[in-house]
Amino acid sequence: MWILWIVLFGLIVGLIARWIVPGEAPGGLVADIIVGILGAVIGSWIYRLLGHVGVTGFNLASFICALIGAIVLLWVLRALRGKPAI
Repeated sequence: MWILWIVLFGLIVGLIARWIVPGEAPGGLVADIIVGILGAVIGSWIYRLLGHVGVTGFNLASFICALIGAIVLLWVLRALRGKPAI
């Protein structure tokens, strides 16, 4: 059941990050889920570097942390593709 929550959380975060970051977003729903899940990992890592807890569950603080990570990931991916997000 925990995996299902992570996929659902990743989908929500990935969709919102895709909406926030401008530019072409190939990959569809599966890519959004992957970006959301990886964004949660990246966001948690960034927050821990800053001395905070990071992603701790299905709550607002974890959502914001994962969203920031997903946005950073999208910017990096789009920059690597040669098409800037701005």
